[in-house]
Amino acid sequence: MEHTEWWKDSVVYQIYPQSFQDSNGDGVGDLQGIIHRLPYLKKLGVDVIWLNPIYKSPLIDNGYDIADYYNIDPRYGTLEDFKELLFQVHKLHMRLIMDLVVNHTSDQNVWFQESKKSQDNKYSDFYIWQDPKKDGSAPNNWGSTFTDSAWEYVPERKQYYLHLFAKEQPDLNWENSEVRQAIYKMMRYWFDIGIDGFRMDVISLLSKLPGFPDAPESLPLHKNYYYGASKPREHEFLQEMYTEVFSKYDVMTVGEAANTNSDQAILYTDPTRKELNMLFQFDHMHLDYGKYGKFSDVRFKLSDLRHVLTDWQDKLVNGWNSLYWSNHDQPRPTTRFGNEKIYRVESAKMLGTLLHMMKGTPYM
Repeated sequence: MEHTEWWKDSVVYQIYPQSFQDSNGDGVGDLQGIIHRLPYLKKLGVDVIWLNPIYKSPLIDNGYDIADYYNIDPRYGTLEDFKELLFQVHKLHMRLIMDLVVNHTSDQNVWFQESKKSQDNKYSDFYIWQDPKKDGSAPNNWGSTFTDSAWEYVPERKQYYLHLFAKEQPDLNWENSEVRQAIYKMMRYWFDIGIDGFRMDVISLLSKLPGFPDAPESLPLHKNYYYGASKPREHEFLQEMYTEVFSKYDVMTVGEAANTNSDQAILYTDPTRKELNMLFQFDHMHLDYGKYGKFSDVRFKLSDLRHVLTDWQDKLVNGWNSLYWSNHDQPRPTTRFGNEKIYRVESAKMLGTLLHMMKGTPYM
């Protein structure tokens, strides 16, 4: 399959489906609502639409907990609605990418429902299970993003499973080749329907630290889960994914890779390594962190921002940059990086100009 790098000349517009456009008056945005707005998006100059997860989900984490990879959540519509959306997007000479969430699933996913039943069934090794310590406590001290412990006990198995996010989001066991093949099969399913790529959720977390050692006591609890991520087989998994899936389609890939620096990003994005096209990095998002993280009222230093953006522009000469100021996980950029009270319009124009004048694919 010839890869044309069309994404280098594209502007991506992110749609958060549940709040974008409601077509049937139930108070929830849906696929027909997006279809209704496509001419507007085309007029804006949008080349690619990125949809946040629309798969069947209990929405514990806004759809990033997937119960069924093959079906659309009824809140948003049907698979036929999605195919109509895709047809209309392509008819307007735009493209569409979906969110790929494969570090974890929902605990309502049939894989996990089967996995937790026993230690000796087809899916028992699809997730990361560990025995308790002798006193019955969790296997190690890792914390998750949403809970103090990254481990949850299941009486049926008399074991703990790992969840780097909510306890309803058990981590898949990427060491298991059957898990990887099941994921690749699902990815090919969506590409064969006709989608144009994936935004890949927390993709740098797939490989876990072997042996599950305790994190250093100096590491803040909410950071502990990073200790178990981006480990030995990360690039091996992504290269296998490229060979098995991406190499066969003319598509774009953008990986979300928190706590990845510009030197590490080269490994993910150098085209000769055959992994990903680009990454969402967080270096510029961490410049104003304070007591309340990204919602603190700390102001960034302009020199720090200049240094981070320059570093990524200079380092990714052979790779490619994702350019963004905000998304579903981040506060609004005009408030954060500008002045929304006195210079709201000027701030927005300044930030937009800077975004579009750098080398990379802009995400709005």
